[in-house]
Amino acid sequence: MIDHVRDLASVHEATERLLTAAAKLDDAAVAAPSRLPGWSRGHVLAHLSRNADALVNVLQGRPMYVSAEARDADIERDAPRPPAVQLDDVRASAARFQAAGEVPADWDRTVELRNGVTDRAARVPFRRLVEVELHHVDLGVGYELEDLPRDFTEREIAFLADRFTGHPTVPPTRLVAVGTGGGAGGGEWRTGGDAGGDTGSGVTVSGAAADLLGWLAGRRDGAALEVSGGALPVLPPL
Repeated sequence: MIDHVRDLASVHEATERLLTAAAKLDDAAVAAPSRLPGWSRGHVLAHLSRNADALVNVLQGRPMYVSAEARDADIERDAPRPPAVQLDDVRASAARFQAAGEVPADWDRTVELRNGVTDRAARVPFRRLVEVELHHVDLGVGYELEDLPRDFTEREIAFLADRFTGHPTVPPTRLVAVGTGGGAGGGEWRTGGDAGGDTGSGVTVSGAAADLLGWLAGRRDGAALEVSGGALPVLPPL
């Protein structure tokens, strides 16, 4: 069940963790490459700030971004800023998002995100939580997928499994989390084409929850996962 109030609290906690970690970065570290190809840590921090403002737009009924080009230009503009400016922006934009989330509203309404994607307003705080948690990992400052809260890891696996369900290029796939990797215990999900069909057919991908999440989210190549019934599926870009 989606609980936007709980998710807003989780966003605040995750943002504080990220700000504490990023406060240790100097100019050179912020300018250094992140784990995302082509992006410095400054790009990641700038994106987090602009994404917070974009999600305020969503909650207030405006387009998420003026355009894809404007989104990219804003990140490029803000990426070279000094660490103190970056952190002030992350903190201030996060506060604006929290304030927008605390306004009484119809949380069952449908909102529009990027590229025509729609969702319930109540899911927007979780979408922001995904941005903060995964991009904290992308900074490469010692926070790993294994450090993510168990509830978040399981919810994000379920979210991504649902995203790929029915995709024509992804075969029917059973996902199985084993052990305690990523802070999560066992779990099972289905994705790909005909995800709700015959559970005895298709590919089974199993491993630690952190490795499953990393593969689904494009952060790991899946080499640590065990695959049966076929090859490891090639997932489309997020």
